[in-house]
Amino acid sequence: MSRTEPNFNLIARPYRFLEYLTLGRTIENCRYHYLPQLLDRHRALVIGDGDGRFLARLLVQNPHLQADAIDTSASMLQLLHKRCEAAAADAKKRLRTYQSNALTFPFQNSCDLIVTHFFLDCLTQSELDALVNRIAKITQPGTLWVISDFRIPSGPMRYPARLLVRSLYLAFQILTGLRTTRLPDHATPLTQAGFVKISHHEELTGILTTELWQI
Repeated sequence: MSRTEPNFNLIARPYRFLEYLTLGRTIENCRYHYLPQLLDRHRALVIGDGDGRFLARLLVQNPHLQADAIDTSASMLQLLHKRCEAAAADAKKRLRTYQSNALTFPFQNSCDLIVTHFFLDCLTQSELDALVNRIAKITQPGTLWVISDFRIPSGPMRYPARLLVRSLYLAFQILTGLRTTRLPDHATPLTQAGFVKISHHEELTGILTTELWQI
């Protein structure tokens, strides 16, 4: 990697509190919105799920799912593993965690579900393009990709959205060393890789979105 990798260990434990303090439960609403559509999935690749609130609920609601979770933060993975084991009695058999950078992780196992909640906005455009191309190689027909992210909506809300996004990037730069400063475009590389957006949901008048893509 040509740039310093951000370190999310410092914010792992207070992450949920900081999230609620900043935007209440709207971010959780995005994470959980498409859970009912994921109950027929068999193998999931979950990248950057933070403290594991989404994955724990997914394992409970889909008892047949096997999941691989990837995160650069050891502290986040510890919280994720603990939360998943508390929620699902057989989590040890169904969940594998990897402390690794997704940009260099050797993807090998085929999957029918990919989950990136508020992770792609931590990447530069070139990093996102490369990641999509690599992940597309382990998909199969019908694979779903759930993406939740911030966005800048059109209309008058674009001004407060820009201020919020800039403030969040600055906060993460200070707390984690994150170098990304602008939202990348995930729609173009996904479309080029053969994915089609089949559903879209918004929170906070479009500042937060969650989308369902399928290949």
